[in-house]
Amino acid sequence: MTKDEINTIIWGACDTFRGVMEASDYKNYILTMLFIKYLSDLHDERFADYKKKYGNDQTRLNRAMQRERFQLPSVTLQKGKKENETFSAHFRSLFERRDRSNVGEIINITLEAIENANHEKLEHVFRNIDFNSASALGDTKERNRRLKSLLEDFNKLDLKPSHLENQDVIGDAYEYLIQQFAAGAGKKAGEFYTPPEVSKLLALLVRPAEGQTICDPACGSGSLLIRVAQRIGTKNYMLAGQESNGSTWSLCKMNMFLHDADNARIEWCNTITNPLLLEKDELMRFDIVVANPPFSLDKWGSEDADNDRFRRFHRGIPPKSRGDFAFITHMIEIAKPNYGRVGVIVPHGVLFRGGSELKIRQALIEENLLDTVIGLPANLFYGTGIPAAIMVFDKGRKKTDVLFIDASREFESGTNQNHLRQQDIDKIFKTFDKYKSVDKYAYRATRKEIESNEYNLNIPRYVDTFEPEEEIDVAAVQREIDELESELLETKKQIKKYLKELGT
Repeated sequence: MTKDEINTIIWGACDTFRGVMEASDYKNYILTMLFIKYLSDLHDERFADYKKKYGNDQTRLNRAMQRERFQLPSVTLQKGKKENETFSAHFRSLFERRDRSNVGEIINITLEAIENANHEKLEHVFRNIDFNSASALGDTKERNRRLKSLLEDFNKLDLKPSHLENQDVIGDAYEYLIQQFAAGAGKKAGEFYTPPEVSKLLALLVRPAEGQTICDPACGSGSLLIRVAQRIGTKNYMLAGQESNGSTWSLCKMNMFLHDADNARIEWCNTITNPLLLEKDELMRFDIVVANPPFSLDKWGSEDADNDRFRRFHRGIPPKSRGDFAFITHMIEIAKPNYGRVGVIVPHGVLFRGGSELKIRQALIEENLLDTVIGLPANLFYGTGIPAAIMVFDKGRKKTDVLFIDASREFESGTNQNHLRQQDIDKIFKTFDKYKSVDKYAYRATRKEIESNEYNLNIPRYVDTFEPEEEIDVAAVQREIDELESELLETKKQIKKYLKELGT
């Protein structure tokens, strides 16, 4: 099957839920069902391969299947006081029971069995999704109708690896769906997805390399992490992330498996108040740290920051109502000393607000950590129309200047959202790579210039984009006016002549 065929079938399956609930809610049902169909088809193909190899030797068959990435166990369903029904935790079993009055319960029990059989990989992944929810899916009759339709749509898919046009199709389909859901999810979209062109740009800026460790401490559905990893070109990397929303964390876990990143460590936790990416009770350190954290998060945990056991806020405590620098500080602290690189998307206020944020900015510059500030176009991100910026930090910097790039004026306009074109991404990265001033686009500022601006990093202070008005040739304009007046006078004479001939 091709990517387009798969996308068409899955996007059609979404019709089951449109009008019933928001895209930000029904995405969980669609993406979970895609994951189960993938596990089932993968299981069937691997079993067929081993069957060819071992024939009817059931012992060797079972032993081989037990070594597979995922296990599909048996499910026992109680039908009566003394009667039980046993079937495989396979999509086919769900499809065969699509007309049952308790199909939602059957799906839930199947998901629980799969989770328990793959405890190390899938613990809690399905706990945030309920296929038997009356509040989400309607009364029993409506719920059963919708779930039957969902199973019939997904039964059209053949996701066996050998039957796909390439091995990236499943991961691409998952990404396609997340992007479509984000486009229709309004403000909630920003909680789980970063636009692909922005992720692509960020992946270029942090320069990931083979063998490196990469972390996103506000990873959402994991798309940014995967985009950075794909930039490497091999599977030789380690991914890690943290996400506070349980449903979004589940999506991220499944996203990692569908992109063959089985060893990714994705923790369900609050990055600021309770980080769980730890080693020997200390924060893990990474080669690359990227994130699109929530903009100006209120109540981020400032009341406990003074006593932070990881000593992350030694440069200053961000304002209670704006947690931007809480995330930035955390990211810089978990980047490896003398080497780690950080790329973070921020609202422009981070660049110029005063108070404790000014104090933190000053410290970061004096420690020679800030490398580049890039201004992006407005209306790029889901859920907000405000323009954002990218800040790049480098713990291995030798130069002390800071490069400012104003890329806010070059983009493709969209009806609901603007987009960075490939040419825009290329221009930003080329300028970043050369690290030189470009007239009306970029400026390489010295430490003294930044100090003289009192550590205000507002991009227009450094990049002059003023376009002088074209000089007017007054004499030429006067000549043109004289010619027009002469032509007007002649026209009036002609009109007067015609009127006289007509006898009026």
